Amino acid sequence: MWTYYPDLLATHVPRYTSYPTAADFGELPANAYREALESVHGDVSLYLHIPFCEQICFYCGCNTGRANRQHRLASYLDALHTEIATVAALLPNDARVRRISFGGGSPNAIAPADMLGILDALSRHFHLEAPILSTELDPRTMSQDWADAIGQAGFDMASLGVQTFAAHCQKAIGRVQDEDLILRSVDWLREAGVGSINFDLMYGLPGQSEDDLLDSLQRTRALGADRIALFGYAHVPHIVPRQRAIPASQLPDQEARFAMADLGYRYLCTHGYTPVGFDHFAKPGADPMASAALAGTLRRNFQGFTDDQAANLIGLGASAISSFPGLLAQNEKNSGRYRMRASQGLLSAERGIRRSAHDRYRGSVIEALLCHGRARIGARLMAQVRCEIAPFLERGLASFDEEWLTILPEGLPYARTIAALFDTYRAVSMRQFSSAV
Repeated sequence: MWTYYPDLLATHVPRYTSYPTAADFGELPANAYREALESVHGDVSLYLHIPFCEQICFYCGCNTGRANRQHRLASYLDALHTEIATVAALLPNDARVRRISFGGGSPNAIAPADMLGILDALSRHFHLEAPILSTELDPRTMSQDWADAIGQAGFDMASLGVQTFAAHCQKAIGRVQDEDLILRSVDWLREAGVGSINFDLMYGLPGQSEDDLLDSLQRTRALGADRIALFGYAHVPHIVPRQRAIPASQLPDQEARFAMADLGYRYLCTHGYTPVGFDHFAKPGADPMASAALAGTLRRNFQGFTDDQAANLIGLGASAISSFPGLLAQNEKNSGRYRMRASQGLLSAERGIRRSAHDRYRGSVIEALLCHGRARIGARLMAQVRCEIAPFLERGLASFDEEWLTILPEGLPYARTIAALFDTYRAVSMRQFSSAV
């Protein structure tokens, strides 16, 4: 059982799906994104953002809106098709796409035929090399037609937004979905040939108890999830206005959140799942993420933990983020402005940051700590953080030996806090980030 040290969890920290984080982005230099695209070689991964949901949940911090205006949705898809052609035309001939991921929002807020149309456009404009296909899905709007399209396209992985099975928690976060909807979605996906199914679950929800979380974990296991992402709810209504519908007084306090994270970790590790980083779990032999964690090849990108080894990730769609060794670039967030730019054949990336050699070094340290629990730290860098890291060493949460900093088993819930010690940008206000646990 983990030990709770409130003083070490007092500061909110990023999830570090990139370094620097999106909070550090500024206006991009002219032509920076174009030059990055033109310099891509080798393996490439694509991420397509569908910023629509048929129903908007109170807790959600994603860039998404209601899919209730067909003209707006059709206009967005037209712009996305144009962006696909624009971006693909700038890539060198040896760039090969080996992964394609759909996220949102809810990709199944669009018609199955539209999803197949996007895949067809990608095959016409990019050089695809039998890419691994994955998508996020909302069980509330899942259909047999969507499952048929997933089977036709040959999707390998799907992630279901479950969050919780507790009815009172579902009502409080605006995501009411009974177990039959989720079971039906799983059955459809299995029949469609999807080999890996992920459940997104959350703790720290309004009115949620440890028994509620345990029940959700048991049901998730019974439904055969191959992978589980167990996130702590981040309550930031000053950034996500829709979260004002969730009273802060109903949220578990930090100590209760810590206990839930501990419960989730202990339950999943003793019921057939391998821990992947600090908040993912996967079945050995059934999911490639577990293999990556065991082999030491786990990575971290804007989709979270991944076994994707590509150095270049290209984001397509409003707010999508692209990652290159020397540059992070984010498309226009506003869907209307994105449509205007993309439909004219203009590149949509308007914010981002150049990654210096210093950034890449620190980013590699942060990624190694979060993915593998250890990182090699040079003497100069260690000297810069020695005072801040001392409390973690003294309490047996981490160790330092011959240039290797290791997060010990007791220190796992403090992984993001330890990683943040190497973040030179963290002096910027942390109010926009989530609790470390």
